[in-house]
Amino acid sequence: MAITKRIILVFIVLVSCVACDQTTKSVAQSFLSETEVWSFLGDTVRLQLAHNQGAFLGFGASLPEGFRAGIFSVGVGALLLVLLGFTLFYKSASTLEILAFSLLLAGGMGNLIDRMMCGYVIDFMNIGIGSLRTGIFNVADIAVSVGVLVLIADSLYERKERV
Repeated sequence: MAITKRIILVFIVLVSCVACDQTTKSVAQSFLSETEVWSFLGDTVRLQLAHNQGAFLGFGASLPEGFRAGIFSVGVGALLLVLLGFTLFYKSASTLEILAFSLLLAGGMGNLIDRMMCGYVIDFMNIGIGSLRTGIFNVADIAVSVGVLVLIADSLYERKERV
């Protein structure tokens, strides 16, 4: 894919995902609380505000604040810059891989913005049935998850094509 088209694809994914993520987090901050749970669709979907000091499912939240800030802000920022460079300049990447990397970038950027602005990530969604539930997450987490699933599907498809 030509560099111009690649830049446009990355830009569109980044802007749309980060804008959606930050908008939904702003709405969640305005209307939800950490103590009240809003339940929808027979309690399949729950909305509740959570301030995540750590990474995925709160991993690392108990680390000392300076160390945690270094890893989850500076470290993640550096990794996102490397991923951006890889996404833009790795010539062998397919369009699907570029899309997946762009989703990973967008999710990482959405959560990094929270860390830089608030000192924590704003989470607010939870899905499940009965006691079988996800952790509380946000739109950025969905972008990361979809990006990973696209990479896995692409990898399986390419593997099948080689056989």
